[in-house]
Amino acid sequence: MFSKINRSRIFAIGIMIIAICVNACTEGAFSTFKNISLNETIDGNSLRVAVQFSCAKAEDAYIEYWINGQKDKLNTTPVSTQRSDFKIVLTNLKFNSTYQYRIVSGNGGVRFESEIYTFKTKDVPDQLLGLYHVNLQNEQKLPTEFKDGIMLVYNRETPGFIGMMDFQGTLRWYQRFNNTGVKVAHFTQNKTILSILAPMDYPTSYGNEILELSLTGDTVFHLKKGVMDFKQTIHHEILLNSKNQYVTLSAEEKLVDLRPVGGKEADTVKGDGILILDKSGKKIWSWSVFDALDPLKERNILKEAKDWMHANSLFIDTDGNYIISFYNNGQIWKVNATNKKVMWKFGKGGDFALPKGAEFDQGHAVHINKQHNLMLFDNGTSKKRSQILAFDLNPVSKQVSLKLQTQLQEGTFTDRMGSAYLINDKTILTCVSKQNQVFLTTKTGEVLWSMMCANTPYRVEFIPYSKSKPFIAAL
Repeated sequence: MFSKINRSRIFAIGIMIIAICVNACTEGAFSTFKNISLNETIDGNSLRVAVQFSCAKAEDAYIEYWINGQKDKLNTTPVSTQRSDFKIVLTNLKFNSTYQYRIVSGNGGVRFESEIYTFKTKDVPDQLLGLYHVNLQNEQKLPTEFKDGIMLVYNRETPGFIGMMDFQGTLRWYQRFNNTGVKVAHFTQNKTILSILAPMDYPTSYGNEILELSLTGDTVFHLKKGVMDFKQTIHHEILLNSKNQYVTLSAEEKLVDLRPVGGKEADTVKGDGILILDKSGKKIWSWSVFDALDPLKERNILKEAKDWMHANSLFIDTDGNYIISFYNNGQIWKVNATNKKVMWKFGKGGDFALPKGAEFDQGHAVHINKQHNLMLFDNGTSKKRSQILAFDLNPVSKQVSLKLQTQLQEGTFTDRMGSAYLINDKTILTCVSKQNQVFLTTKTGEVLWSMMCANTPYRVEFIPYSKSKPFIAAL
């Protein structure tokens, strides 16, 4: 567990196997479990253990497991179907706890169970101590939805780390990386974690690897820059679309004759694009900001040529088109996924007149929220105060309605990065990156819960247990 403030230790990670079970069996009409063993996973992850066994013939089988003395809180793995050799990974474990488990199989409504075996998990390794400190002032004021889910956190420096933790600061899932940082990570609709990785010689949000992991720790997809059509550096965003293709922001470069504006004959202008790769690494679709804008017509192109637009978030809208935000010009665009045309621009100098008092400087973590509004975290660099905004946009009439404006407390500010997501209709989970803080607030800005981070969090997403179970569920 990552403890509350004033606790002397944060829960530890690791596994001490009490029992290795070999050649236990259950005799039945068609089930005999043989060669049963319980082992650490290959990466030595303390919140995952693997049960291996075999059957005399192809069977359906799964594992039931529980904390010793709490059989009423039974965990059940997904069913592995029609196999004779099994490796089933147990997740949703607690640190420093004794567990019991049994193998279950059956056909035709007949159930067979193995004997019950025991193992114990260890405490947290030193490397993960002190990363997160939760200030849980009044649990009774927290919405049920917040207590019924987990937060996705990660470390962008090396050694990299992805974790999921609950409102009490308990670490529920993690993965560590020795030589790479995690630039961004998302929980996908397939109950996987999709991330961009890179060593420290890449800029903070830029990467050269795509990695998708299952919650049992298996590699679903891994591709490095230079393989197949993954030729460009990618950055800030990695998403999985409805076709199970990988959608990311790409770094685009173009040699441009900037002499008309006082530059060189062949100046390099660095912009952004959208890249879609399939499971084989083949490019399916791409778009570039150079398709939409002429650098020579940009007022500050000489100053900004090395980082022209600085795209910082990407979202797939419900209609399949793309919403992309840019830091440098304070705009949000919608790009047509078929003809690659920019459908509208929102923000400074955009197509919509912003309501008075709802102007924003930069948008981060731009998305369509549960209420079907365009939601963003505004860094607020002009006022040195960050805020959360949500708008209802009419793309036909170009009318805008302000649906949410939450000012963070005086002094709460990050000039880069940040995120904000609705937990329910009344509360918001907000990441204030450069102050290393995460808050749960009401829409009026009242702080209900907070967390200090030892590292700088890029974003913090929330995943309800309904989307992560049975791999991660309420304890």
